[in-house]
Amino acid sequence: MTILQLKYVIAIDEECSMRKAADRLYVSQPGLSSAVRDLENELGIQIFERVHNGVVTTAAGASFIAYARNAVEQFEKVEDKYLNSKNERPTFSVSMQHYTVAVNAFIDTVKEYDLEEYQYFIRETQTSEVIEDVKTMKSEVGVIALSDFNKNTFKKIFADASLEFHELFTRDTYVYLSKDHPLADRDELSLEELQDYPCMVFDQGDNTSFYYREEALATYDYKKIISTNERATSIELMLGLNGYAVGAAMLGEGKTSSEIKVIKLKEDEPLTFGYITRKGQELSEMGQTFVSYMEDHKTE
Repeated sequence: MTILQLKYVIAIDEECSMRKAADRLYVSQPGLSSAVRDLENELGIQIFERVHNGVVTTAAGASFIAYARNAVEQFEKVEDKYLNSKNERPTFSVSMQHYTVAVNAFIDTVKEYDLEEYQYFIRETQTSEVIEDVKTMKSEVGVIALSDFNKNTFKKIFADASLEFHELFTRDTYVYLSKDHPLADRDELSLEELQDYPCMVFDQGDNTSFYYREEALATYDYKKIISTNERATSIELMLGLNGYAVGAAMLGEGKTSSEIKVIKLKEDEPLTFGYITRKGQELSEMGQTFVSYMEDHKTE
């Protein structure tokens, strides 16, 4: 089985015709038919059924072609990166949980590498997707915060995915709430005092396990919870509903940060911030710069 054969069956499936596929691929129709027949014999399945006006993809063939598309796509990515690298724009990709410190580090990194051409990616997403992005090399770096509660569980998750966690710093636990909140004048708050107000948490999709929560004190029995998937939405709801969120007091200098007050939480569960990479992978120059800026922003 070769990449060329995979490209052949994909073209035939899209054209529904051997003749049209052969024209598109600039090969002879007998040569194309022979290559497909050899592939079917090797696999032991029938990929196409010949009909009077062309070909029809069989159920087994459709399943195989789905895998073939993925294989060809990955092959072409390798070609683009290593064979066509001279014409490739510089790229850098980071996936992260919802933390301003990581966004600010990304901004500083882009400013430092403000080339004439580039293609940079930043994905603020769910915990499981951060892990999957780094595992599949969609991102070079994944930014994650771990609590004492989930740290050991994630060590196993990272090991199973051939990932490594690199610790950067640890922060205590705080409450975010509106400066107009009835409890905003306190120097310290407990979760019991906040129980009549809605708590904002980030939605983790299908991974509803407490272990995947990126907030501290994930196992606390909150009376009112609102799940969101964006920091901006969470802040707007916090302001409009007298809600609150539990975090590491790393709000940054955003447009709404002046409307938010950060108060020390009595029930402390420190968060350990760090980044994940594929096991044994050395960071690129941009990756190293990004990590360095993460450390610079740890006091925000």
